[in-house]
Amino acid sequence: MSQKQLNRYHVISMVIDNKMTNHEAAICLGLSVRQIIRLKKGVYKEGPSFLIHKNTGCIPSHAISQDLKKKIVSLKQSDTYKDANFLHFMELLQEHEGITISYNPLYNILTKAGIKSPKKHRKTRKHHRRKRKPKAGLLIQMDATPFDWFGTDQNYTLHGAIDDATGNVVGLYITNNECLQGYFEITRQLLDSFGIPVSIYADRHTIFRSPKADKLSIEDQLAGKSANYTQYGRALKQLGIYLIAARSPQAKGRAERL
Repeated sequence: MSQKQLNRYHVISMVIDNKMTNHEAAICLGLSVRQIIRLKKGVYKEGPSFLIHKNTGCIPSHAISQDLKKKIVSLKQSDTYKDANFLHFMELLQEHEGITISYNPLYNILTKAGIKSPKKHRKTRKHHRRKRKPKAGLLIQMDATPFDWFGTDQNYTLHGAIDDATGNVVGLYITNNECLQGYFEITRQLLDSFGIPVSIYADRHTIFRSPKADKLSIEDQLAGKSANYTQYGRALKQLGIYLIAARSPQAKGRAERL
């Protein structure tokens, strides 16, 4: 089972044990209540194997070949088609290149290659405050702050972790600078006192995420390659914890305010 399937099994098990409602599980997993009920019945009858898709490891017969994906990306980046939006590009492919492809797979291929559809007017996105998670341990926010804590004209960095659902501080540790040791220590405090959480929400510091993650070439992305895990990332993967990288300080506001 993948880490995603293991976490899904953990949440469904909590529903079966009456430790979480169907509605709470649906919010946690991003599914409908009807899907949660179906998964619960399947796991109750067949066990964890019910969560593994029967086509796992099989290549669909209608899958688009890697060569065709590379050709589509190359054509979109050429001077001939670079100014066309995705819908127009789809029509041009069929008319001039003899390539017939529907919009959704075309959109997925181009966006995974880092290409955006040109638009004259982009509407500003409204950012709504994210609601707290329904249960403790579903999401832990982490951050570190340098400050002159002792009034000695020398900054020390306080590493902190806070539970998104309850607002409880689950780890604190001071070091000279923001470092792996600090984050490992607050993670140890979290694990010893509260157990293994479902996910950790942190910034895009190189402690959490490889700096090469945003530098993969289009060919590497099309080939399914990814950047290596950091030491902290490997530790979380072994524990089955999701590591979510925030794109702004506001995204992990509880840790920032802490």
